[in-house]
Amino acid sequence: MPDTSPMPIRERTRRLAQTELTSVAQDLFVAQGYDGTTVDQIAAAAGMSKRTFFRYFPSKDDLVIGKYDLFGDRMAEALDARPAEEPVWESLRRVFDITLDYVQDDHQRARNDAMEEIVRSTPQLYARYLEKMERIQQLLIGRVAARLDTRDDDPADPRPGAIVGAAFACMQAARHAWFASDRTEPFGSCLDAAMSTVSVGNAD
Repeated sequence: MPDTSPMPIRERTRRLAQTELTSVAQDLFVAQGYDGTTVDQIAAAAGMSKRTFFRYFPSKDDLVIGKYDLFGDRMAEALDARPAEEPVWESLRRVFDITLDYVQDDHQRARNDAMEEIVRSTPQLYARYLEKMERIQQLLIGRVAARLDTRDDDPADPRPGAIVGAAFACMQAARHAWFASDRTEPFGSCLDAAMSTVSVGNAD
């Protein structure tokens, strides 16, 4: 079963610092390019020393990719917080609510789009991005398996992976549809429409 115990204060503080560093760095990357931004500049903009920066991220690459770890942890925690009796598909839909700010806020979306372009155009970053996306899905698959009472001795049960994979496919389809509509509809409505078209069988 997933660990649902409260997060230690030290870990919460660490995550807040990592989130702030990531935000500061992303603004610099957008303004002056990934290659044109140094760790010294990021640390200075965040009001810390270079040595302190390395306490939170081993490298500039890790800072870029580390946001996907933070995002995955947020999604896992959001799923843990959903009522146990709630259908899994509905829980995943509610978990995806944490993505709304990333696409509906103009500043956040512009920065996010710029960072995605940096990641996709930088081979070493893109390879690690794919690994992180796999990790995010694995975090959720384990939790969905527990909700479905998948036996520990039956790791071949395809349902958890199929359900999580379908949910992520719906999120991508909703994003494409939202952009195609020139963002005239709330992204949440596009997500509702995408996820309502999929039948997930015994996902309750």
